[in-house]
Amino acid sequence: MEQREKKYALVTGGSRGIGRAVCLKLAGMGYSVIVNYRSNDDEAHVTLGMIESAGGEGELLKFDVADRQDVEEALSSWKSAHEGSYISVLVNNAGFRDDSLLIWMEDSSWEQVVDVTLKGFLNVTRFLLKDMLVARFGRVVNISSLSGIKGLPGQTNYSAAKGGLIAATKALAQETARKKVTVNAVAPGFISTDMTRDLDENELRKLIPAGRFGTPDEVAAAVGFLASEEASYITGTVISVNGGLYT
Repeated sequence: MEQREKKYALVTGGSRGIGRAVCLKLAGMGYSVIVNYRSNDDEAHVTLGMIESAGGEGELLKFDVADRQDVEEALSSWKSAHEGSYISVLVNNAGFRDDSLLIWMEDSSWEQVVDVTLKGFLNVTRFLLKDMLVARFGRVVNISSLSGIKGLPGQTNYSAAKGGLIAATKALAQETARKKVTVNAVAPGFISTDMTRDLDENELRKLIPAGRFGTPDEVAAAVGFLASEEASYITGTVISVNGGLYT
């Protein structure tokens, strides 16, 4: 039987980019990291290999965050296999972009982008929250975006999803604070990942006071702090990691 003191963290969309960096950060903090992903088996195994090569512990858990049944079956199976343990840190990182001007936007583009972020937050957080409240300790960190604070043209769907995630963060934080479960968000600006590969970095960095795109590790550092004991009196807040682009 597993030791009760082992700490577990779940990172949705953990196979690449910011999610991968967050997985490595939490593993370095002593968490056994559950790497969630939807479809890319190869990249998920790369992330797990990196965790283990660095001396950490992890496991893969494949499910679609936007599918409630898929989420509940996967997490129920995990709980059955880890009797006496619970996931004390949840990082809702899974996200999806499908940019276009609203006048040309298809319903499917709106629905897929909003569902991954907001239904994903609902499905996974709701399932894990009870155990955090019972244990009187938990950390929920939601990965939002500069787009959810400032709004960006061509991203009305993404801005709506990420802005909604910020509002949900602030509301849920007030529901759970007395049980020592904090809920915060991190809002990255332009970060060098696969998701921003199609952007013109040379032009965009001229707009950024820091003069460059950020790195996934810099976002992961903010997540790691919010997941730590030191952040126990911080809840309902949004930390921007954007090089001064928008404050």
